[in-house]
Amino acid sequence: MTSTLTELELLTELEPVVEANLNRHQSMAKEWHPHDYVPWDEGTNFAAMGGVDWDEEQSRLDPTAKAAMITNLLTEDNLPSYHREIATNFSLDGPWGTWVGTWTAEENRHAIVMRDYLVVTRGVDPVALERARMQHMITGYNPQTDKDILHSLAYVTFQELATRVSHRNTGKACGDPVADRMLQRVAADENLHMVFYRNLCESALELAPDQAVGAIADILEAFEMPGHGMPDFRRNAVLIAKNGIYDLGQHLNEVVKPVLRKWNIMDRTDYTGEGERQRDRIGAFIDDLEGKVERFEETRHRALERDRKRRESLAG
Repeated sequence: MTSTLTELELLTELEPVVEANLNRHQSMAKEWHPHDYVPWDEGTNFAAMGGVDWDEEQSRLDPTAKAAMITNLLTEDNLPSYHREIATNFSLDGPWGTWVGTWTAEENRHAIVMRDYLVVTRGVDPVALERARMQHMITGYNPQTDKDILHSLAYVTFQELATRVSHRNTGKACGDPVADRMLQRVAADENLHMVFYRNLCESALELAPDQAVGAIADILEAFEMPGHGMPDFRRNAVLIAKNGIYDLGQHLNEVVKPVLRKWNIMDRTDYTGEGERQRDRIGAFIDDLEGKVERFEETRHRALERDRKRRESLAG
């Protein structure tokens, strides 16, 4: 086997791995239904049906929980764009195609249950939410890195784990056991998806270590969450990071480092000179990110302290 493989060679060589991991996924995934996680008895009609339209006072969610729920839901809403990307970069034939369909169907449940919860509980303005959905889906999703199988596998591995962390912390931030249970269920799906992609990427590293580690380095340096193009993303991301839903330290310590350790990126001995250069590039990236995390933590501490003093001043 040559050290540089074509897209077709990678798809062919990885197909047995896809099949094995698809079987593993299907044996571990638990069937669940979105309607079982929504408190329907809290629902009331809106004005078009003779009821009352949404008002800010109806929501039990604080600004951080609202920002996180909206960001997570709009991310899930853009599923058609993600389906197009993975279908293009993988394949719709054989086990690849079965996985693409399975992943798409499972991800769609996340958007269904989160929207139903927010509308029934009146957690956010449903009109603003729908307008944002329309805008975000019309814009679509365009990855910034090269569109090929290795970059795709690397990206979705980190992205699925990041999404799991974000969903789990959002559930806690909502202060509602119903939301927490719902997002625990969603996060469990995301973890299984991450393991599937992580295992495929690990096999790709065995097949073509130099190519794979180069793709991983590219993805780490350019990584953005898939919702980065949505309305108000930057503002919401700052609020989410400030309050510990998903921040730079979590990205480094709960997502990037564990995956790199699982792949044994820094200690592999099968690289050529080019692979070693890409490995060192990853090492330099980690060092730089650690410095950014330290600076972020200091900035956040000062910001939270200012907020605390402001609240005390208003209360006094």
